[in-house]
This record gives sequence, C-alpha cells and structure tokens, in this order.
Amino acid sequence: MARIASTSVALLGALAFLTLSSEALAQSTIKRPGDRAPYKFEAEPHLLLQPYDWRGEGFGLGFRGTIEVAPRGFIPSINNSVGIGFGIDWVHFPSAAVRGTCSNYVTGPNGTEICTEIDYGRYDANYIYLPIVMQWNFWLNQKWSVFGEPGILPYFHGSHPDFGPSPLSFYAGGRFHFSHRATLTMRIGYPTLSVGVSFLL
Repeated sequence: MARIASTSVALLGALAFLTLSSEALAQSTIKRPGDRAPYKFEAEPHLLLQPYDWRGEGFGLGFRGTIEVAPRGFIPSINNSVGIGFGIDWVHFPSAAVRGTCSNYVTGPNGTEICTEIDYGRYDANYIYLPIVMQWNFWLNQKWSVFGEPGILPYFHGSHPDFGPSPLSFYAGGRFHFSHRATLTMRIGYPTLSVGVSFLL
C-alpha cells in the first residue's frame, strides 16, 4: 500500500507541477472563451495501470471517445467546455490474489461449523471496464488543458463471467498540446491511471 500511495502522490505532484508551470510556457487563454482548436470528437487510445486493487497491480490498454456537447461549458466567462465520454478498457492482473476458500472446519456451539484454515490461490484475471463520464475541460493556454471526469464504470470480469456496476468513478487529467489536433493525455483517478494520445477531430 505504501508503494501504491507514493506512486499516486508522485503522479499527482508531477501533473500539478506541469499544470502550474504552464503559464511560463504559453500565454494564458483561460479568460478567452473559445480560444482553442474547435473539435467535435476526441479520440484517445491509452495505456492503463490499476494499482488500487486487492488482486494486485493490473495493467492494460483502452480507448476513450468523447463527444463535445457544450463548447462554452458551464461558465461562459472562461475558456471551458463539456463533453460526454464513452470507452472500453482492458486490464490484466497477472497472478492475481484470490479470496480464500475454507479448507478446514471445526464443530462449534450448537453444531455450527467454524473455519480454522483458509487456502489462498492465484490466477490471471482480466477485466473489461466500460467508462461513461462527463468531461469538464478547462483550456489554460495553447500548450495545456485540464479536465475532471465524474462518471460510472460498468465492468465485465472475463475469468468469472459477470457484469455489474463499480462504485462511482472520478478522474482528473491534463493534456499537453504538441499540436492543435494532437495531445499527450494523462489521467489520474479511480480505479485506473492512464497515459495516451488524444486526437481532436
């Protein structure tokens, strides 16, 4: 847990540093609504890490597509926008820990059985997540934008087929714009971290 916490803190710190230093890289556009490359759809393939799970650390890849629905966002006086994002993420847990099964019982009061020994196993586990989020963007300048993404995260467990909703998810991220139409996109949240490339189409 300590390693997971330190990794998460380091990633958050790096993103915060890059975001705060963006003013030194380019003139601010946050107070100029609409001063950005116009687009209708953001296509984002990415790599994934899931360090917050009792199964161990998972890794994988995925794709997020975001449709812009409000080019001027919720605050007309600043450079913000809102989109609805849909995606698919595959995460693999090599040698994942398995919740134990009882291997030895003793007889308790009134004939009840009490477990005294548990066997734990390990196996490869695969998960498919289907994120559905609202993406609120803030366009800081020509080089950097940041966003928050509250949403839900239905999943499919490939090893033991079942389908169900996970707890509500939340992500925070940033983009480094190396052109008007392509960015390096970083995302921190629950349950995954991601790094990928976005194409603003």
